[in-house]
Amino acid sequence: MSALSLAVRDSSTMLRRNLLHARRYPSLTLNLLLTPIILLLLFVYIFGDAMSAGIGGGGADRSDYIAYLVPGILLMTIGGTVVGAAVSVSTDMSEGIIARFRTMAIHRGSVLVGHVVGSVLQSVASVALVGAVAVAIGFRSHDATALEWLAAFGLLVLVALALTWIAVGMGMASPNAEAASNNAMPLIVLPFVSSAFVPVDAMPGWFRPIAEYQPFTPAIETLRGLLLGTEIGANGWLAVAWCLGLTALGYLWSTTAFNRDPK
Repeated sequence: MSALSLAVRDSSTMLRRNLLHARRYPSLTLNLLLTPIILLLLFVYIFGDAMSAGIGGGGADRSDYIAYLVPGILLMTIGGTVVGAAVSVSTDMSEGIIARFRTMAIHRGSVLVGHVVGSVLQSVASVALVGAVAVAIGFRSHDATALEWLAAFGLLVLVALALTWIAVGMGMASPNAEAASNNAMPLIVLPFVSSAFVPVDAMPGWFRPIAEYQPFTPAIETLRGLLLGTEIGANGWLAVAWCLGLTALGYLWSTTAFNRDPK
């Protein structure tokens, strides 16, 4: 059997293992998933009328704000879901299973690949569920073509891949699951200081650079452009650059930590 076949076989086994763990312990995934759904409902039905005054020159209604809000909530869903990957990796490290895998005749990279692919699949499923809730409360994308929908899906997968590798690195560097969850909190907090809820132009001048020069804002604006027909500009290239850079950083961080001596 070739090295590639062994890598695919072992990665598939590790993926199945991680998906079984997610099925047996659904509370973490459920808690992370409920947060974006609650925020979606909260900002639409409680704060929607007030928040919509900040977009469209103050003339937007609730349906306009739903359309504006949903892309940001979808990215926030990914940021929350990948926290589970950090916790899962840290748990494996602290319980010694990673050390045992190192001694077995398996492809070394398959352990990390299983975590990453499993987390990306969970992120896609979570986005689909949150998207279904958004459609149920009135989100519509009338102008998006099939190609734009495909590009939007590709962007969501790319963001999930980038954030998952970062989360895996955080999990490898954390001494326990609680620390991993805390270390991964920026992946949940950063969307709150992006253009997810209000445009960057509506923010105070001193705060705008924080919202503008971070990975979530260009990804959110690109997703809005694909689904709602707004101007994308340079945000598309910035979003892809952020994703590729974070993927490379997370991969190097994770593999370096994995190849070191066990804790």
